[in-house]
Amino acid sequence: MNRTTLSLIAGTTALAAVTGFAALNQPAAAGPDTARAAAELPVERTSLVCPAPSSSDLAETAYTAFTPVTKGTQDNGSAELLPAGQESTDTGDESGKDEKDGKDEKDGKDGKDGKGGKGDKKKAAEKPLLTQKAPGTPAVGDTTGGDAPALLGTAEGQFAPGWTVQATTEVAAGSGRGLLGVTCTPADTEFWFPGVSTAADRTDYVHLTNPDDSAAVADIELYGKDGALRTTVGEGITVPPNSSEPVLLSTLTDEKQDDVTVHVNIRSGRVGAAVQALDDKLGGDWLAASAEPTGSIVIPGIPKDATAVRLIAHTPGDTDADLKVQLASPTGLITPAGHETLHVKGGMTTAVDLGDVTRGEAGSLILTPVDRSVPVVAAVRVLRGKGDDQESAFIPAAAPVGTRASAVDNSAKGSTLSLTAPRGTAKVKVTASAGSGGGESASQTYTIKKGTTQDVELPVPDGLKGTYALTVEPLADTPVYAARTLTATREGVPGFTVQTLPDDRGTVAVPEADEDVAVLQK
Repeated sequence: MNRTTLSLIAGTTALAAVTGFAALNQPAAAGPDTARAAAELPVERTSLVCPAPSSSDLAETAYTAFTPVTKGTQDNGSAELLPAGQESTDTGDESGKDEKDGKDEKDGKDGKDGKGGKGDKKKAAEKPLLTQKAPGTPAVGDTTGGDAPALLGTAEGQFAPGWTVQATTEVAAGSGRGLLGVTCTPADTEFWFPGVSTAADRTDYVHLTNPDDSAAVADIELYGKDGALRTTVGEGITVPPNSSEPVLLSTLTDEKQDDVTVHVNIRSGRVGAAVQALDDKLGGDWLAASAEPTGSIVIPGIPKDATAVRLIAHTPGDTDADLKVQLASPTGLITPAGHETLHVKGGMTTAVDLGDVTRGEAGSLILTPVDRSVPVVAAVRVLRGKGDDQESAFIPAAAPVGTRASAVDNSAKGSTLSLTAPRGTAKVKVTASAGSGGGESASQTYTIKKGTTQDVELPVPDGLKGTYALTVEPLADTPVYAARTLTATREGVPGFTVQTLPDDRGTVAVPEADEDVAVLQK
């Protein structure tokens, strides 16, 4: 009788014994304490995708990655950014020794054919653009020119919880010149982008990045002022494995409209998606996906020196939406004169110019149902500067910070953090990390009154060298929304970019389970 048979007999006997015990000693009915609350534990792996930063030969792109220090993680792991389609060059074993040049461990010679064997494949793989050394300190990398590829990022172990990566690009001249920023995102299956354009003076691309080993298939739908636009090749777009596809939106339709909503639906696989919106005269920026369609909308962090704000909204269904429009200012909620409400027809995109709605003060737009709640997506295009020195950026409807969120690539000057508490007074802890080149972290706690927006005075790391990360942690259950603005002026042009701060999804709920032999009777 072999070992497998013996194991099977032993297992069957044990099961019979347990079953018999259960039949004779049936457990009591489940009490109120049987179901326990799920434990919040740090995630063990995070994957992000970063679109190709620019097609301009003048582009200079800085990448920054950061993981906040998280309790409960093991003292191991890694985090790196690799060009799409490349393998990691980390080939070392646990002792830290690497195989080099394809040499065999036994005799120190090259592989079988003398050409390097496995070493050739490892040598051919590009080095990571960025590798993080330790949680709590940002890691930086950079690229130049218009040939920089999309990047795929993976963080494991102690680097995974709350891993945040941003690409910040400066373009000195040409279409879309200015400062462009995008937060790298997890792959998903559906995205909404209100605020794109197919007009002649705009060049808008939706970048689809597939991090997986199998192809993804995407459908792209466009919605204008009268509903769905007729598209030619928007369905069944294949994104090959471990690659990125930029799709020029003006090639999908013959209709030229200033305000369009893009819906990206992934019918097979998953992708990361972002829109790069480039204007011939007004600069450009990245447009991140709007928060999921919902009845109430918060668009945080409109710069106080905005010279023009354009609100774009879309209802995905067939039902019209009537929304009350309010601005959360430092002193409370204000209704913009002449724009008290916004009517959005079902399946259509509506846009309205709000002018310099912030009037020199920090502000966030709050959209709420006038009567019944209808799911809506929304974004604003913001202009700063005047005349030929204008620059543009986009802010989509945001999700609340949740447990924690981070914004990276901050400098001693040129960073602004806006906090909004639309439904109740909130306390928020903001931590400035150590700098990428040195310094010590610093923290500050702020109180944000109900219905207000505050541009808070940021804590700056002591002895700061390089860039630093900001981590936002609400100290109560009151929803808090946040956005960070970066500014940089080059040759008199006021470049800027704005990123919202949704929850970093650094923890996951893991339910506790108890042994219950009663299930063996079923």
